[in-house]
Amino acid sequence: MCPSDVPPPLPGTRLPGSAPLDGRGAEAEGRAPGDHRFPCPTCGSDLRFDPAEGRLKCDHCGFTEAIEGSGRRLQAIRELDFQSALRDLLPEAEIEETRVMTCDSCGAQVEYSEELHATECPFCASPIVADTGAHRHIKPHAVMPFVIEERAAHKAMTDWLGRLWFAPNGLKEYARKGRRLEGIYVPYWTYDADTKTRYTGQRGTYYYVTRTVMVDGKRQQRQERKIRWSPASGRVARFFDDVLVLASRSLPKPYTDALEPWDLSTLEPYQPEYLAGMRAEGYTVQLDEGFHEARARMDRIIERDVKFDIGGDVQRIQALDTKVSDITFKHILLPVWMAAYKYRGKTYRFVVNGQSGRVQGERPYSTWKILLAAMFALSIAALIGYFAAQNG
Repeated sequence: MCPSDVPPPLPGTRLPGSAPLDGRGAEAEGRAPGDHRFPCPTCGSDLRFDPAEGRLKCDHCGFTEAIEGSGRRLQAIRELDFQSALRDLLPEAEIEETRVMTCDSCGAQVEYSEELHATECPFCASPIVADTGAHRHIKPHAVMPFVIEERAAHKAMTDWLGRLWFAPNGLKEYARKGRRLEGIYVPYWTYDADTKTRYTGQRGTYYYVTRTVMVDGKRQQRQERKIRWSPASGRVARFFDDVLVLASRSLPKPYTDALEPWDLSTLEPYQPEYLAGMRAEGYTVQLDEGFHEARARMDRIIERDVKFDIGGDVQRIQALDTKVSDITFKHILLPVWMAAYKYRGKTYRFVVNGQSGRVQGERPYSTWKILLAAMFALSIAALIGYFAAQNG
């Protein structure tokens, strides 16, 4: 990757966070920006987003309300110019301030309402005091609504734990009877870019020669494969659409990567109603950092394209010169059900893809189960040895 492809961020780069983009105007409705609470018009209780129905629902009286404008999907989701964002030149309409909590243990940044001053981190179960400062940051442009309900996500998690034979029984039971999972919208960046690459390399073609070798004192003819190399050069071009990069450091990346794939065709233009009853994590991976990861993914695909263009049986790439242009991005929120359990002084974290139900998390181990398994294996080996000796 050429460093000149990504100019360094200038002073004034936006602080990390996540923020709602309320198309109806939060201030006009008497709500503060970032407020995800919606009172029920029937009883006054808070409405929450119901994944099963795709609507706002009141758990107190059963009232439901459709989310205005849902179903517009990707046609209404705008991409933003990457270079303008790096130079702090985005329109003010794309920037918002929200109040977020920062966890000292795992670094998570999560939005909280004004009346909340102390809570527990949903990512690591550490007790924290909510930060009262306002953070300026790029608004999310799209959200993938939850599809899997909390009950189904909890069952998927306990089923996953049940398949881990070496997991402590106490943790399985604790998780099965434990508190509800929390719905968290996790921040991601997506990047689009047009790439054109010149390359030089070599094309390798297999050919075979016959060799005479001695095997057990006898001469044998064998075919030996060799490679004939010839120079190759050319150009390849590819447009990258929605290269997805996690914009959070609060969870181990292998967990979140293992939640893929995500069907980004189900993204909806951001509306705060989708966050009712949920939480949103703020981004801690800055826009330029995210692009470095996206570019590394692009480079791997470009190398594959070049090898295909070179052809032959094997390929060598000697030089690549890639020009990247028309870079755009989106800040999006993806749905994750999350649980953080403290068991015997240790925190175990589990995440469930809120779209597909795929589960990942810490793999706990029971020392006693491992010892029992080892003893059982030794016993079986001893029995096999005994009967082998008897038969011998």
